[in-house]
Amino acid sequence: MKLLLLCLGLTLVCAHHGENHDIVTSNFDMSKISGEWYTILLASDIKETIEENSVMRGFVESIQASDNSPMEMKLYIRFNGECVETTLICEPIQNGVCNTIYAGFATMTLIEADYSDYLIFHIINFTTQETANVMMLYARNPDVSPQIKKRFEELCQKYGIPKENVVDLTNADRCLHARGSHGAQASSGQ
Repeated sequence: MKLLLLCLGLTLVCAHHGENHDIVTSNFDMSKISGEWYTILLASDIKETIEENSVMRGFVESIQASDNSPMEMKLYIRFNGECVETTLICEPIQNGVCNTIYAGFATMTLIEADYSDYLIFHIINFTTQETANVMMLYARNPDVSPQIKKRFEELCQKYGIPKENVVDLTNADRCLHARGSHGAQASSGQ
């Protein structure tokens, strides 16, 4: 009986640790983040930077990335009620970290990934007026579990972003109608 309980206990411990086996927090394989994504949550220590019609309120469609090559992000920004297609090019400086010129100068760091489910980015955006910390949760599907959203909120607090500055975009107009279409207006994110 003791052996049976020991086996059951070990099974439960292994199963519990197995839940997060796909989560990566360093040594990212950048090629695995390539593909389609959806913007789920945004957060910033300066909330105005992610409010409606803000240039930092981008809705990702796809990412193309590989090790030591620029990461290309296709996203949409709402401008005057229209979804404007934007391409962001981010030059790698180390694994999971890149620099770009977008709404100022930005350093973008991938801080957590489950390649088949979600990505969490931390961005430090420098403009002539201010420096903002921005967090982004992207997912392979139009929404994620409440546990992932909670994890995102915890990481935001770690980076000095209060919970009330987290914006859930799953029910917002994320320009989904423009995805994959050539009808959206083209623009350069630079």
